[in-house]
Amino acid sequence: MTIRFDNKVVIITGAGNGLGRSHALGLAARGAKVVVNDFGGAVDGSGGNISPAEEVVKKIKDGGGEAFANGANVTNIEEVQQMVSETIERWGRVDILINNAGILRDKTFAKMPLDDFRSVIDVHLMGSVNCSKAVWDVMSKQQSGTIIFTTSSSGLYGNFGQSNYGAAKMSLVGLMNVLHLEGIKYGIKVNAISPCAATRMLEGLVDQEASEVLTTESVTAGLMYLASEQSPSRLILCAGAGGYAAARIYETDGVYLPPEQQTPENIANVIDQITAADEQKMLIQGNEQTVKFVEKALTAKQQQGN
Repeated sequence: MTIRFDNKVVIITGAGNGLGRSHALGLAARGAKVVVNDFGGAVDGSGGNISPAEEVVKKIKDGGGEAFANGANVTNIEEVQQMVSETIERWGRVDILINNAGILRDKTFAKMPLDDFRSVIDVHLMGSVNCSKAVWDVMSKQQSGTIIFTTSSSGLYGNFGQSNYGAAKMSLVGLMNVLHLEGIKYGIKVNAISPCAATRMLEGLVDQEASEVLTTESVTAGLMYLASEQSPSRLILCAGAGGYAAARIYETDGVYLPPEQQTPENIANVIDQITAADEQKMLIQGNEQTVKFVEKALTAKQQQGN
């Protein structure tokens, strides 16, 4: 089996450098038509220059592929909508959206200005919302499409000094979960990649030996799987240095306490049972939790009545 993207139209945000660049080159090499979007700012989001995107486009075209550069700022919905309209005018469809654009403004929560918190949320979360919203109707009418969010271990597990980044990245998991459910009837798949690569965002944080194995190409291999027809939906694929894993949220089976025992003291007494992982499972929709708790209560009530 060979995974190809012939005649597939892909929009990649933040594709002028790092992971986005690697994704663009990798998908183009496998036949995709690529919109190389990049505002061209620095790691902290300042500045703006479309040259990096144009350089990626030139490399794709030199290799015989099709691509065009776009400098839309993902936080600006009008610019994003114009980018999608231009894509439709040129190629008639959008098959894959890769939400990759991001910035960093690291500080401890105590020292972080709220503007820095808001700016990171705007790019990572609202930028992904804007782009996904702009392609949603297109994909719905096509009855097909794939949207990929870029989450992070900083969101899934936490990382010191990155409250803004971690909050933004974890919120994308919630967005993925809901859009997966809403996209099923339209044939839209929604996944997330949690990458680790030696890009501008990791400069000075990893040594040379680690940098040599933390290649962008190893992450792009996982990204291309998520973008392929073979992928499932609602998968968080972690990728870095040739390692691949799935991150999932499980809920323990928990316990039931009757009304007269529903006190913080009794919860403390059974916390080991509450957190026991032996019967934990992955829930698909939020109402499954409600159903589980109600069933436990009704079962206990029936047993008490017998």
